[in-house]
Amino acid sequence: MTADAAVVILAGGEGSRIGGAKPLQLLAGERLIDRALRMARGWSDVVAIVVRHTDQAGGVDVPILVDEDGVEGPLAGLIAAIGFAREIRRPFVLTIAADMPFLPRDLLQRLRIAIGESACAIARSGGHLHPVCGLWRVSALASVDPYLGTGKRSLKGFAEAIGFVAVEWPAKPSDAFFNINDTVDLDIAERLAAD
Repeated sequence: MTADAAVVILAGGEGSRIGGAKPLQLLAGERLIDRALRMARGWSDVVAIVVRHTDQAGGVDVPILVDEDGVEGPLAGLIAAIGFAREIRRPFVLTIAADMPFLPRDLLQRLRIAIGESACAIARSGGHLHPVCGLWRVSALASVDPYLGTGKRSLKGFAEAIGFVAVEWPAKPSDAFFNINDTVDLDIAERLAAD
């Protein structure tokens, strides 16, 4: 557990391909949001959730943040997460996705070691970046408006604009960054959770 980073769970996706309310879907008898909270609490004593609509949070007992108004996608959640970390005077915020139920236990530790002087450290597995799983310096908030001014809204693009380091995890035998987008993925996750 680290004392200089908050953890914020990005849970604002609509989940239309899974029947809606994705963070509240069950995996091995546990809601995805509760599973993410359990992981997050292992990394920090300060945990929050960012959603698009407050009903997506499912009555959890942590601060509930709302996506930055006027910004689409995960970048809106990141902006809210960084703002939250700044308010509580934490220099870093780790973002994770509610739909990634098998994240590695050493996620924060490895990102924290790797970040060095970079603005953020992003998880990568099998050569694929996972910008929703990143450790971000709160000082990156100053770069948001200039980035939005370019008309771009990509979380990966923002990481590239401010400067990031990638931290690689193996994708085999299973990918710790597997994410659930539809009912097929949920069935796969059930099998993985049973192993």
